[in-house]
Amino acid sequence: MKKIIEVKNLTKEYKNLKAIDNLSFDVFEGEILGLLGPNGSGKSTTINSILQLLNYSSGSIKIFGHVMKPDSYEIKKDIGVIFQEVAVFQELTVYENIDYFCGLYIRDKEIRRKYVMDAINLVGLNDFIKFYPKELSGGLLRRLNIACGIAHKPKLIFLDEPTVAVDPQSRNNILDGIKKLRDEGATIVYTTHYMEEVEIICDRIIILDKGKIIAKGTTDELKTLAKLEEKITVEVKNISEEILKEIKEFKTVLDLNYQGNTLVIVYKKGKDNLGELIDYLHEKKVAYSKIFSERPTLNDVFLELTGKDLRDWCLNIILNIL
Repeated sequence: MKKIIEVKNLTKEYKNLKAIDNLSFDVFEGEILGLLGPNGSGKSTTINSILQLLNYSSGSIKIFGHVMKPDSYEIKKDIGVIFQEVAVFQELTVYENIDYFCGLYIRDKEIRRKYVMDAINLVGLNDFIKFYPKELSGGLLRRLNIACGIAHKPKLIFLDEPTVAVDPQSRNNILDGIKKLRDEGATIVYTTHYMEEVEIICDRIIILDKGKIIAKGTTDELKTLAKLEEKITVEVKNISEEILKEIKEFKTVLDLNYQGNTLVIVYKKGKDNLGELIDYLHEKKVAYSKIFSERPTLNDVFLELTGKDLRDWCLNIILNIL
């Protein structure tokens, strides 16, 4: 596969702090790479270094097979960047904003007109082209932000938290648009704290912590890193301490918690944990109203590897925006 981004031994130091510590990875043509990490993991520093918005201490970066430099304008014209902070002109309409940013790269008016309409269609802003930014909801404003960044049809796109604090309709619209960009040949580096988004759109994932890669692979590959294999939840009103103790001593049980009529059992690998538990409860004549099994999630993997819950990370980001 063709390498679009090549990062080798990248290091960025701030006095006594290594924000990026000897980082190496590749991004391949036509893929969506999810770049994840808690606050302070080096994620933003890595992206800014790749884009040459930040000087780094050592290492090398290539984009499209060429060394990336601050003055690599021929490379940069094929890159689209959509940061978390919305950056549009309040005095311009939706159409005028997209036309302005597209015009920085596309001089031909006919081609630019087509590209602008393509971007508007992609993000679903057809009914709002004459609106000003202040008249748009938060979700529509983020769609505009994305349209401005991708209107010139870049080959490589960086998307930083594009769906944070937006309504479900806008989120679905944005995700559909991102998949369409990938299907049309774009390569995308995507950062988000919503694990369901990562599972839906990312081909591969890299998890950073303290400036290092602590895990990488597909969603399924990362889930195999979780110590837990299965979590079974049982809604049960009456269960004795003796039975709880016996369940906890099952060979494949890692942990057990019983609170408020809800029993949660965490298992390591086993052939038929759910079947074994159901048989045991029937044998002991324990009546339950509901029982269901869950496999490890990406949030479970993230929590194990970094010690931080993505839901807390999500809350902090939203509070900072508000």
